[in-house]
Parts: sequence; structure tokens; C-alpha cells
Amino acid sequence: MVSMKVTIRDVNKVLWQHIKPYKGLTALLFITVALAGTTQLAAPRLYKLLFDVMLGDVAPFRNSIPETLFFIIFAIFAFNFVGNIFWRVSGFNNAHIQPSVMRDIERTSYSYLLNHSHRFFANSFTGSLIRKIRRLSRSFETIMDQVLWHFFNMAIVLGGTIIVIWFENKWIALGVLAWIAVFTLQNIIFSVWKLRYDEKRARTDSKVTAVLADGISNHLNVKLFTGHFWENRLFTDISQKYKKLQSFTWNLNELNMTGQSLLFVALEFGVMYYALQLWQAGTLTIGDFALLQGYLALIIHKMWDIGRYIRNLYEGYADAKEMVEVLKTPHEVQDSKSAKELVVKRGAIEFKDVIFRYAKTRTILDKLSLKIKTREKVALVGPSGAGKSTIVKLIFRFFDIQRGQILIDGQRITKVTQESLRNQIALVPQEAVLFHRSLMDNIRYGRRNATDEEVIEASKKARCHEFIEELPEQYETFVGERGIKLSGGERQRVAIARAILKNAPILVLDEATSSLDSESEALIQEALDELMKNKTTIVIAHRLSTIMKMDRIVVMEKGKIVEIGSHKELLANRGGHYSQLHKIQFFASVV
Repeated sequence: MVSMKVTIRDVNKVLWQHIKPYKGLTALLFITVALAGTTQLAAPRLYKLLFDVMLGDVAPFRNSIPETLFFIIFAIFAFNFVGNIFWRVSGFNNAHIQPSVMRDIERTSYSYLLNHSHRFFANSFTGSLIRKIRRLSRSFETIMDQVLWHFFNMAIVLGGTIIVIWFENKWIALGVLAWIAVFTLQNIIFSVWKLRYDEKRARTDSKVTAVLADGISNHLNVKLFTGHFWENRLFTDISQKYKKLQSFTWNLNELNMTGQSLLFVALEFGVMYYALQLWQAGTLTIGDFALLQGYLALIIHKMWDIGRYIRNLYEGYADAKEMVEVLKTPHEVQDSKSAKELVVKRGAIEFKDVIFRYAKTRTILDKLSLKIKTREKVALVGPSGAGKSTIVKLIFRFFDIQRGQILIDGQRITKVTQESLRNQIALVPQEAVLFHRSLMDNIRYGRRNATDEEVIEASKKARCHEFIEELPEQYETFVGERGIKLSGGERQRVAIARAILKNAPILVLDEATSSLDSESEALIQEALDELMKNKTTIVIAHRLSTIMKMDRIVVMEKGKIVEIGSHKELLANRGGHYSQLHKIQFFASVV
């Protein structure tokens, strides 16, 4: 995957696309938070009035001082009660919005990820990709929480506080405003500077997950090659690197908190010292002290963790960037805008002067031309690296060719939708990989609307019904991750049953019997013969015994066709490549 620069704006664009369907509820959420924040401004003002009435600096506005004081206390209670209602409305609304947006983000990410190319997945760790999807959705929660509950609410409360203080004393208001600006700017500068370390920590965290996933998914190799010590050391090294970055960023946070504490002390001392001078001059009342103290407490309460809020915000963006980079990466293989549905009536396949390279310096297929007739059965043979499996990948359009054309019934596969193309081709791969689902679900994946009876019938044809019936839960048996609970031969027969159920007009067998012993191979050879009837079939095999019945055999070497003909025709050419391969395998079987 080509690395690209992802900005905060890119992250915001992705998040906004998912918030937009809930913009009405989101607007209501911000309104209720604003109203709740506004009610917080009333208490200090009412406490000022309470003290001024008690001390006689303000005349009672009810029949008596006690009645006025009780009215003020009731007003304080009423504002707090109304504010609490707004907070609860906000909370219930948020409980619907955030999980919905997080779900939608994960759906979008998963869907986009699945459409990436074969090359993309070959170059990526599965565990790391999963982590990126989950971190993007959680980063939305983090960012939304900081913006809504902290920064937006803080802006409402601090803005209102400055306005109220301004009417009491504009110089105190200006001083507090200047302090807020300095305090906020210091935290923003610190967080922006620290962002590089947060992004590095996030990347290292993904590597930790990747190493864990790689080791666990290869646990059998670890045991076979006694790699426990090596894998443990590999994980120790990467986790130690992550620990150092985590400790470093946490220490930076502690240093920043120390500076913030000093600024809070300076604010409270400065305001109260100046207020004391004004009181001595007779321009401030005891109630004004209560008001200033109340608002200072509110400012300190709101600003105390602003550094953490800013850090959380930037860490949220850092966590989101990796998945947004994946979302910004164009799919390598895409349908053209005018792509049509592939219609297969005959199943004829043609390669016309196809050139394909995995890399600029590595040519796999070199001007390959090949015609496969309707319902013809063609075998591809040759040494490893000759390009046989690449041909299969290109027919499915897992990669795009550099030059030439691939046609099915005269239709260029680049001009049809990938889904319609792959619907017309069934594959039995060399190594069958199954979902950690039931056998019924795994076989039905070939045709997801198939009935249970059709699934069982396909299983019988693939000779896997017998072993399935012997399992405790039969067709409802879960097969484990990648089908690990089944033997290689059993997995292969399930893959064949899936292909039988799909019943596509074009069939590809990529070393389909390589995982089977002689007894199992004999069991399913009949099923394969049945499966190939009336289908255009491409068979890749190293064992020549499996391809003798093919209509034609294509011998490949270094991305080119070096021989082509039937088994008898190729065997007659005693100096040919096929004849040599046959001779090697014949003598190997005798020995």
C-alpha cells in the first residue's frame, strides 16, 4: 500500500460524512448542551445576590429579607434542576447518535476494505487492518466527546463568564480573557508538537497487534520449528518499543500538567489580589467576591483538564489517520463507469497478447495468447513460477494486466462488473480456507439462497456428506478459524461441494487434489468429473495423472506457452517439455 499524507481535515471529512444522516439530532444535541451550560452561569450570580441581601448591600425585593433569601435559594435549585434535565436529554440523545455513527463508520470501513485488491491484502497484516477499523470508530467517540462535552460546553461557560464579569469589572474580565487565551494557546502548541509522538505511538501499537496476530495465526509453525523463544523475543522488542513511546508521551503530559497548575495558581492569586484592592476602595461588595470566586472555580473546573482534552483530541485524530489512509487509498482494481453485467452463454475464454508484471522488473506473463473453447477442458502444467496460478488470478481480475486483453465470450473482463465476472467462475483452490462458521454456512457460501437439501446434495457429490454425518453436530459443526478443525482433505472436499453448489459455467481447479491422499483423491475424482461436465474448465496440477483426460494440455515456462496439445500428442514429442516432466514423475513413482 502506498503511504499518503492524511490531514485532520481528511479525518473530519470522513467523520462528517457519517454524522450527516443524523445532523438534525446532532444539532439538537449541541443546543441542549448549550442550554445546560448556560444554566451553570446562574449560580454564582445568584450567590452574589444572596450574600449582598444578607449583608444589606442590596435591598430585599420581596416582603422581607428571609422571603428574598428563600426565593434566591429556590431559584438556584430551579436552575440546577433545569440544567440537569438538559444534561439528561443530551445524554439520551448522544446514546443514540454516537453508537449509530460508530456502527456506520465500521460498516463503511469494512465494506471499502473488502473491495481492496488481492495485492493490498497480501501486503497487509490482517490483525492490523482489524485494529485500524476499530480505532477509527473509537476515535470518533473520542473526538466527539472532546468537542461536545468539553470544548463546546467550555466555550459556552467561559464566554458567558467573561460577559457577566465584564459588567462587574471590565479589567478583571480582560485579565481573565487574556489568561484563558495564553493557557489555551500553550496547550495547543504543546499538543501539536506532541502529535508526532502520538502518531508514532499509534503506528507502533498497530505493529504490536500485527506481531501478535502473525504469531498466533502461525502457532503451528511456531511449535514445529521451536520458534517460541524467537517469537517471544520479537514481541518483547516491539512491545518494549511501544512501552518507551507510551512512557515518554505520559511524562510529557505530566510536565505539561505541572505548568498548568502554576498558571491556575497565578490566575486565582491575581484576580483575588486585585479584587481585594477594589473592596478596600469600596467598589466591590462581599457578594462580588462570592461571584468572582464562583466563576473562578467554574473556570478552573472547566480549564483544569483542557490539556488532557486537547491531547485526547489529537490522539483521537492520530488513531483515526491510519484507517482514513486506507479509505483514501483508491482500489487498485475498479469497475469502469460503463461496466456492464457479464453474460456467459458459451464460456469461451481468450488471452490476447497478455503482459503482466507484479513489479516493473518482474514479468510473469510475456505476450501470452491462448484460446479456450466452449466447454473445453484445458490443463496448465509447468514448473513453479511459470505463471499458471497467475493466469487464474487474472481470469478473476484480482489484478489488472499491463497490456493485452482477456475476454470471456468476446467480452473484455475490464468492461464488465467484477461481481458479475466472479459469479460466472467457480474455483477450487489449492488450499481451501473456510469461515469459522458451520459446515452448512460454508458450503452454502457457493450459493447463499440454496436450500438445506441442495447443500446436502452437493456434499454427497463431493464425497463429504459421510464425514459430516459422523460429526457430533453434523452440518451445524463450526470448523474453526480458516477451517482448522478439519483435515486438509476434508477442507478440500468442502471447497468442492461449495463449487458444485455454485454451478458456474466456468470452473477452475487450482491443484484441487493436492491436499488429498490417494484414497480421498479416488473418492472425489468421480465428483470432479461430474462437476466438469458441460463447463469450460481450467485445471492446474503438478501430478500429471490428474490431467491426462483433459482436451488440451498447455505447458508453460517463464510466462510463455512452450507446448500445447493432448496428452498423447505431447508425449509423442520425446524431446519436449511435457515428455520430460512425464518421465521424471514416472521414474519418481517407480522409485
